[in-house]
Amino acid sequence: MTADSPLTPDLCPDLCVIGAGSGGLSVAAGAVQMGASVVLVERGEMGGDCLNAGCVPSKALLAAAGAARAARQAGGFGLRTSVAVDFPAVMAHVQAVIAAIAPHDSQARFESLGCTVLRAPARFLDARRLQVGETVVRPRRTVLATGSRPTLPDLPGLAAVPVLTNESLFTLREAPERLVILGGGPIGVEMASAFLGLGVPVSLATGGAILPKDDPDLRAVVRAALVADGLDLHEHARAVAVEPGPVLVLEDGRRLAGSHLLVAAGRSPTVAGLGLDAAGIDHDPRRGIATDARLRTSNRRVYAVGDCAGPPYFTHRAGHDAGIVLRNALFRLPARARHDRMPWVTYGDPELAQVGLTEAAARDRHGDRIRVLVEPFAGNDRARAERRTEGLLKLVTDRRGRVLGCGIVGPQAGELLAPWVLALAQGLRVTAVADLVLPYPTLAETGKRAAGAFLAPALFGPATRRLVRLLARLG
Repeated sequence: MTADSPLTPDLCPDLCVIGAGSGGLSVAAGAVQMGASVVLVERGEMGGDCLNAGCVPSKALLAAAGAARAARQAGGFGLRTSVAVDFPAVMAHVQAVIAAIAPHDSQARFESLGCTVLRAPARFLDARRLQVGETVVRPRRTVLATGSRPTLPDLPGLAAVPVLTNESLFTLREAPERLVILGGGPIGVEMASAFLGLGVPVSLATGGAILPKDDPDLRAVVRAALVADGLDLHEHARAVAVEPGPVLVLEDGRRLAGSHLLVAAGRSPTVAGLGLDAAGIDHDPRRGIATDARLRTSNRRVYAVGDCAGPPYFTHRAGHDAGIVLRNALFRLPARARHDRMPWVTYGDPELAQVGLTEAAARDRHGDRIRVLVEPFAGNDRARAERRTEGLLKLVTDRRGRVLGCGIVGPQAGELLAPWVLALAQGLRVTAVADLVLPYPTLAETGKRAAGAFLAPALFGPATRRLVRLLARLG
């Protein structure tokens, strides 16, 4: 089909949003409620990966594992319990959580908001028009929100063996006898933690260290917890083949056999089949759709949000992108995306959360002109009361106390990160947190104590003592 084709458009909305995952739904809901006409296109399940195969089911599974783990550890509180995991019931819980959230992302809800929802594949005919099933759409602006898919590595024998990815994992109805995981990123670590908590033996192999983007001090706590939970961990172990069984063969000859193999070796943007070349949109199968800071593609009438525009692959990034696109596409405001301050959390047990620069990244950028403040959970009274003293908070600032980054590993780390996300976004100094009055006892006091430690050398130093003595002599 060419630009000279006689095919005329059936719909000419203000916006056509391709993809009904978190980013696309946020754009569509915001735009239609602001008065724009919106066509929302989805060829698969409404809600996308996050609802059906990502954030929601994984956190529901982790919650079940956490409940089982807590029951097994109840002896420390003087309680006597036993745990019997009913795996089909656990997976029914996961599906029930998805079903409870699904109406919010459903076709019916978005049609009730005023969107025209088309359930068919979409591809560009030219720079302006799209073919969606039997319908031709010529929008004023188009937003691509097609997400990402699991990447399967090029391993000999992999194609001949049934494997799990996050897209198929949550369809299991019987517990694996032994789960082998390939990949030590957030998905691999979270699922290792979940299945260990449910009593499933797990082996995990990764070509480097687990959670390679995180601070080594923080991931050491996660590693120790996983190993203590029974994980058969193989770091810096490159996989070279897969054999029936399945058996994962490592470069040094070790063989990891299991009843199921989960491949969690990264993700790739979903860009195939969209006709991007016909629309003049620069893209790459691995890096995704190229965008500028305003999330415009090389076709200035087309925007891209979330995973399809490349990493970082976070649902909250897609939500952030949606707000940027709405300001640009609807109001012509030159809003710019900020992905450098994007927080992330790995929701294992314990959780690991990070925003801003790690210590290593801060030293690379600022040299020795930084302060690193570490506060262990072992010094927190609430953590002691709950027998959850593993973990720490690491705060990185410049010499004037401006927050550069914060990493937390421990119980509820994702929740405890919130004030540091705010501090980084607003350019605050640690005094903003040190001056807070927090209820006692709370885990949040860990952050306040770290902030206070920045002020301690000046507050309790020789100059302060001299001033106190001088004022005392003055009566």
